[in-house]
Amino acid sequence: MHKTLQRTLIASLVALSTLGGLLPAAAQAANDQQFIPLATYRVGAYASSGIPWWAGEIDYFRYINEVEGGVNGVKLVWQECETEWKTDRIIECYERYKAGQDGAPTGFFFTHSTPASYALMDRAAVDHIPLIDGAGGRTESTDGRVFPYAFPLLLNYYGQASVGINYIAQREGGLDKLKGKKIVTVYHDSAYGRETQAAMQLLAQKYGFENIQIPVADPGNEQSTQWRQVRQINPDWVFLRTWGVSTPVGIKTAVRFGIPADRLIGDVWAGSEADVIPAGTAAKGYQALAPFPGGDNFEIHRRLKQFILDPGKSNLKDTSYFGKVYYNIGLINAAIAVEALRTGQAKFGNRALNGEETRWAFEHLDIDAARIKALGLEGLLAPLKLSCADHEGGGSARVQQWDGQKWVLVTDWVQADRATLRPLIEAKSAAYAQEKGITARNCSAE
Repeated sequence: MHKTLQRTLIASLVALSTLGGLLPAAAQAANDQQFIPLATYRVGAYASSGIPWWAGEIDYFRYINEVEGGVNGVKLVWQECETEWKTDRIIECYERYKAGQDGAPTGFFFTHSTPASYALMDRAAVDHIPLIDGAGGRTESTDGRVFPYAFPLLLNYYGQASVGINYIAQREGGLDKLKGKKIVTVYHDSAYGRETQAAMQLLAQKYGFENIQIPVADPGNEQSTQWRQVRQINPDWVFLRTWGVSTPVGIKTAVRFGIPADRLIGDVWAGSEADVIPAGTAAKGYQALAPFPGGDNFEIHRRLKQFILDPGKSNLKDTSYFGKVYYNIGLINAAIAVEALRTGQAKFGNRALNGEETRWAFEHLDIDAARIKALGLEGLLAPLKLSCADHEGGGSARVQQWDGQKWVLVTDWVQADRATLRPLIEAKSAAYAQEKGITARNCSAE
């Protein structure tokens, strides 16, 4: 009996010793990999946008892994789930991968969809997973005191309205010249399309222009009624806040009704090659806001071409998409995410980060001009600094114009009037906090 007990104890100790030897290795494997779920849309109505977008993100992640050895040694791993840009499928993807994969934690989730950002807002707050939606998302989530896990990075929808108005003011000779101007917004009749209305109303009151809003029902294949109305108004400028097929249809119909293309300004999501090429010659002169400018002549493109495209490692099947607007949207989003991981590692150590740590990282992200140049993103990204209270950061865009063959940048960075917009954002975030019973964070204590 004594020998049997002894043998049992020895076997148990051996098992514990073996397990003890395995646990650090497993933990180390998890710490060496940062998992990134990708809710892609390579098929369906928005595939022409999604294919280059995700290729840009994946090419940049591959560049970080293969050229830099990961983020301070932590390799980036990702898994795609096809969503066709349908909100229910994006939610399903989020639920499937929010806990990570194979021991590697999920630090953040790219929604890349304003409807999905709305739908996931409450879940992400419970799960402590930051939602990243550059130049999209819910505008009031700029206020991180109420929305700690939502980041409408770079340029929220109110900021897009303000940049557009400031650009028009530049063209007209000053903000005082806006008084009495007729500015029409033709918008996709959805939460996305309506998102700038409160900001435009505020800016119209401040500068004295006439603010006219005209909806286009999804999908926007027929817009004669809307553009006949625009022609009757005879506006000075028209904002096109459309998405998908409604953009080229809008451009062609506008020109057919006598609205000059160079008086049309597309917002961020109406300013890609997929928006102008189908419009043909009608699009020549069309302008669009570009927090993600098009072009492949930037330093980061030289690096990606050398290390990813030329060796045949690109996610692009058609390399003619290289440097196109949606490809650049993907790579810029990926670069910002990587810089956030670096920021978090500086505090928490060179290991994979969980959602709470990545939230802290994004709130302390500071990409200055020197860092932008070092990353090869000069001209593609404006300085970006976030905080507990400010989840947008930059608030600027360039304006690009279609010359019939390619996008040409016609401005440097045009800044939104963030001071004017902030009280409106805070009022909306306060209303959300009251509705949900949320106590706003005290950012000075963070």
